[in-house]
Amino acid sequence: MNRKFNSYIPVMVLFFLLSQNGSFSAGKEIKLLKPDRTGGIPVMAALNKRESSRSFSAKKIPDQVLSNILWAAYGVNRPGSGKRTAPSAMNKQEIDVFAALDNGLYKYNADRHSLELVAAKDLRSLTGLQDFVKDAPLTMIYVADMSSVAGETRDDKLLMAGADTGFIGENVYLYCASEGLAVVIRGYIDKGALGKAMNLKEHQMIILAQTVGYPDK
Repeated sequence: MNRKFNSYIPVMVLFFLLSQNGSFSAGKEIKLLKPDRTGGIPVMAALNKRESSRSFSAKKIPDQVLSNILWAAYGVNRPGSGKRTAPSAMNKQEIDVFAALDNGLYKYNADRHSLELVAAKDLRSLTGLQDFVKDAPLTMIYVADMSSVAGETRDDKLLMAGADTGFIGENVYLYCASEGLAVVIRGYIDKGALGKAMNLKEHQMIILAQTVGYPDK
């Protein structure tokens, strides 16, 4: 191997490592860690601790915890059928979960348990009209594919999309109660501005957002 070619190896190695650990954000899929499905506190204890919080530390969420949050929200818990941790009317699975992090906006792929890059920029400040959203480490945006929602009328579809989103949000609440995380689900959003930044299609509708992080003590 000649010296000139050899000089490029460290750069190539760095590129590979960055692309694997999620710090490099050029059009990639991030494979999440396998979720821990055995931990946590008893469900009754989690219900007792469940609460909303609007005070967040800027501390980043560890990779394992991020994996657990997304799987708890809407992961596949029955691989044979592809069914999820949260129900949906007629199993339409019409809700997409997006994760706004400091290094980009990602779409959660439940089948692959991975994050797919949507925008390589920090959109957290657009995920709500409250001051805390720009600094909290994670906001999940719940987007309904209105062309797939169960129901014959628009009112029916809106009701089902809201209910299905609520199931997902409550899963996140219970996981956060178990893990000692701060969390709040929100509808106070400039949906037009956020939808434009997310490049949503006409049939996609933002239903709610949910912010997660460590308590600001």
